[in-house]
Amino acid sequence: MARIAVFGANGTVGTRIVDEALDRGHHVTAVVRDPSKYTRSAERLAVVAGDVLDPASVASVAEGQDVVVSAVGGGNGPGHLAVVRPSAESLVEGLRMSGHGAPRLIAVGGAGSLRTPLGSLVWDTEGLPEDLLQTMHAHGDALDFYRTVSDVKWTNFSPSASFAPGERTGTYRTALDDLVVDEDGNSGISTEDYAVALIDEIEKPQHIGERFTAGY
Repeated sequence: MARIAVFGANGTVGTRIVDEALDRGHHVTAVVRDPSKYTRSAERLAVVAGDVLDPASVASVAEGQDVVVSAVGGGNGPGHLAVVRPSAESLVEGLRMSGHGAPRLIAVGGAGSLRTPLGSLVWDTEGLPEDLLQTMHAHGDALDFYRTVSDVKWTNFSPSASFAPGERTGTYRTALDDLVVDEDGNSGISTEDYAVALIDEIEKPQHIGERFTAGY
């Protein structure tokens, strides 16, 4: 079983990742700003304070872990711009402090930079609100940074265009830089099945050093 540290463990996505990992028997460290506000308790679950924007904090959390997962966001568009790429840079710097034995990094990404069946990128779709565009480009900037990194084992995992809590089916399809769509042209995945795909990637690595996506 893997030892997994999750930054942003109390968020919508992070909560599902923690639950899926625990349900499969992994050891999880939930990394949050204020552990007193984290109400989840379980066997094989530890809760620690950590700051994803502080490389020294990242290095401390990473010690003894097999995988570090970043499920951090910024709420709105400006918040994402302030957090997502800076956290990517901090995570990489912190993991570099651990040397060759550093754990693997899996970062929750965005769908905006995925290619649609028409050949355009999702974020080029007409009529998208500015707040959403800022969120998409924040994740795109982080992905651009990760793609310059060769000395840390990273994976960036983009969701589908539609991404919200729902049902855990345990089924999904994957791609690299192309949006996963169904026969009707819809692109979606629940946060529960996204967590399934992420833990599957931890258990059977397929995408080290690249971005991938999942959908139905």
